Amino acid sequence: TFLLIAMLVAMVFNFTPAQPATALSADVVISQVYGGGSNSGAVYTHDFIELFNRGATPVSLAGWSLQYASATGTGNFGANSGQITLLPDISLAPGQYLLVREYCGTVGAPLPTPDVTDDTPINMSGTGGKVALVESIASLGCNGGSTPCTPAQLALIKDLVGWGLGV
Repeated sequence: TFLLIAMLVAMVFNFTPAQPATALSADVVISQVYGGGSNSGAVYTHDFIELFNRGATPVSLAGWSLQYASATGTGNFGANSGQITLLPDISLAPGQYLLVREYCGTVGAPLPTPDVTDDTPINMSGTGGKVALVESIASLGCNGGSTPCTPAQLALIKDLVGWGLGV
């Protein structure tokens, strides 16, 4: 919990820690985020989020979600259907990845076959944003900036990735 609070404080005050980022979770983490789909010079046509189970036991993703917010902290995580992806009722085995396909553009190569395709895909910014892996399908209703997260909201965040200025 301390690490999560420290990361959110860092987002609010816009500074980067001097050491490499450490995942919050001992098992399922966000291993990659790509918000470049549809941008000029994009590598892939789609935005995507990849999860990885780095733990030693299978983990059920039932009741979990991926939630997006802007880098500036003006919109809340999962504020609408275009900012939240409900994860399927599957078990992620140790060492297994899960590729979640999000917003589709027209520039770049197609993604490898995804494990999950969001029907209301998140259109992530290529220059900055935040993605939270959340142990709930309800919107967090906070953003770590203009709407700080409560301890109860923070407790639902399994992992968090931010990129760009203002994060």
